[in-house]
Amino acid sequence: MASRGGVTCRVPSGMWMVPPQCGVWVPGGMLHSNVATANARLFFLFIEPGTADLPDRCCTLSLSPLVRELIIEMAESVVAGAYAETMTTLLLAALPKMPVEDLHLPLTAEPRLDRIASALVEDPSDRSTMRQWAKRVAMSENSLARLVQQETGLTFGRWRQQLQLIIAIRSLASGATVQKVSADLGYESVSAFITMFKKALGASPSKYLRNFDR
Repeated sequence: MASRGGVTCRVPSGMWMVPPQCGVWVPGGMLHSNVATANARLFFLFIEPGTADLPDRCCTLSLSPLVRELIIEMAESVVAGAYAETMTTLLLAALPKMPVEDLHLPLTAEPRLDRIASALVEDPSDRSTMRQWAKRVAMSENSLARLVQQETGLTFGRWRQQLQLIIAIRSLASGATVQKVSADLGYESVSAFITMFKKALGASPSKYLRNFDR
């Protein structure tokens, strides 16, 4: 859980963004890596398999104030006896009810898509067209479109936009301004970036992050 800042969690099948006041659920035994912003404050909760009805896949959870405070209390205080049992029971009952946020970028081991994803992470301002990307990986535009759909379930444009959203939220959570994030992602104007963000997530960047700080 990130009580401040943000975390990007990567597993073999995808990348998840964890904004402030959210958590990422990683099932036991799944290889993963986390990269946190410099201002992040993180809490780690380990759950014995089978003790809570949680998803069998990685996902970002929007955590209620109650769940967040329970995690912080258990991490920062000496919790024992009946008090600990009560808190644990309440937390395990509440966690499965937390809503899942759509902050996921499907990833794949397919070498050509991995090359494109790595290049976009390295330089998110790259506005190359799908035709230009297809030429770089020695494919036709139609073949690349089919490959992305087949491997990720998304169109090329939606896949790239999802990556930009994850990068944008991570940067905003670290304290970057909307203007800087817009420029870093290669948008010609701040208003164009805000329009894309609002259309995808239903709120402007500032309002979206405020919604988590409740």
